[in-house]
Amino acid sequence: MNASAEEPTLVGMELSELEAMLGPEQPAYRARQLFDALYRKQVANLTEISALPQTLRNELVTKISLGRLIAEQRFDSSDGTRRYLLRLADNRTVEAVLMPEENRDTVCISSQVGCPVDCRFCLTALMGLERNLTAGEIVGQVLFIAAERGLSAASPRMNVVMMGMGEPLLNLDNVLKATRLLTDVAGVGLSPKRITLSTSGIIPAMEEMGKAEVRPKLAISLNASTEEQRRELMPITRKYHLKDLLEACRVYPLRTWEKLTFEYVLLRGVNDTDADARRVVRLLSRLNCKVNLIALNPGPGIKFETPEPERVLSFQEIIKRAVPCFVRQPRGRDIYAACGQLKRSSPELVGIV
Repeated sequence: MNASAEEPTLVGMELSELEAMLGPEQPAYRARQLFDALYRKQVANLTEISALPQTLRNELVTKISLGRLIAEQRFDSSDGTRRYLLRLADNRTVEAVLMPEENRDTVCISSQVGCPVDCRFCLTALMGLERNLTAGEIVGQVLFIAAERGLSAASPRMNVVMMGMGEPLLNLDNVLKATRLLTDVAGVGLSPKRITLSTSGIIPAMEEMGKAEVRPKLAISLNASTEEQRRELMPITRKYHLKDLLEACRVYPLRTWEKLTFEYVLLRGVNDTDADARRVVRLLSRLNCKVNLIALNPGPGIKFETPEPERVLSFQEIIKRAVPCFVRQPRGRDIYAACGQLKRSSPELVGIV
């Protein structure tokens, strides 16, 4: 059965929705069996759900789509990173990235098809926005990669970052629903400590997310040391000013185990000077936070350049005197899978392989 983005799918439904979909004629435990099959066992098709009667399985097949995503293309990097182009029910495509390491796998997932925020150093911004992803499509990226990797999505190896295509806080309802599904102990069972959401700074949605009982950790894409500089690099700053964003960060209700993360993309000769670093320290020194530095991952249509490694290290040295600061090593640059590079590009078409 084909489905459009507007039609419900089983993947993406919470337990109460499954109960309502099955109806009062089915005992309540059938919904729990279905929930378990979808999220803990991660079945690939309805015929695998042996706990359900054959008649019910047949009825479901004709009534509703399972909602698993399909890989249209896969790109493998020399460093082990994999970029997946995943086809959605309406034939749009979205990207997810697997970054395997010795002791963990990080899965970078998307929240929108494209992105409306228009950060000047990001390839995804060149796509514009096509549509929001459903909760099922967000969860489906994790389930797909877990299955492809041969892991339970609840494996201690698995970490999820909502840092792919899109601005997650502009799709907050679906992002929070996906987070509930990913962290439900009766289903996928990920710890909230292993899910991080990155935002350009949508202040009202930050405030709303902070009130959610189940939510990801929060990372803020800073990328500038002054209001004027950030407006040039991230036009959304004209609506959500830097001083207001930092105040929203100051009052954000962190959990006892939690720090804010600030991400800072370094652009050669633009925002990477020692003076920039000292200004960043002044901006963040009173916040419970850490900083991740990212040397620009280049791409066609992006006018900025990547700073030299020595410049990155000098910037880090200044920051870490006051705030924990780390340099994020690029992963998958050769397949356009690194931070800011997701644009459904084929590496051979843009001359990088």
